Amino acid sequence: MSAKRRVGETRDTGFQVGARRTFDVSPERAWHLLTSPAGISLWLDTRTPPDLTPGQTFELEDRIRGETRVFEPGSHLRLTWHPPSWPRPSTFQLRVIARDGRTQVALHQEHLPGPAERAARKAHFAHVLDELGSLFASG
Repeated sequence: MSAKRRVGETRDTGFQVGARRTFDVSPERAWHLLTSPAGISLWLDTRTPPDLTPGQTFELEDRIRGETRVFEPGSHLRLTWHPPSWPRPSTFQLRVIARDGRTQVALHQEHLPGPAERAARKAHFAHVLDELGSLFASG
């Protein structure tokens, strides 16, 4: 008999977390903001946004390393995100989804080392979505 998994724990990818919110903006406007230097700085939590060309590696100010794996303009991106204290990289994904004249922004991360990291990423995603709402509302 297997041990009971904790909230956010999967059999194959360790811990994961996701957050979604729907905004009254076009998918094009959402994508433009999310992939602008200000948008990248927000969701990647960095002062200097890296090049998100697939295959490009980056290192952020706090020594988090990553590599852009997928960049589909207007749709989604996927990258690795590896803080130095984590045993392996996680996978981060951002999606922009058209929904009945509105746009859903979805953030997801898997291969998190444990529940504390999951909680931290969940709080970060909530902050990102709140800030996006403010940015969309301001123009």
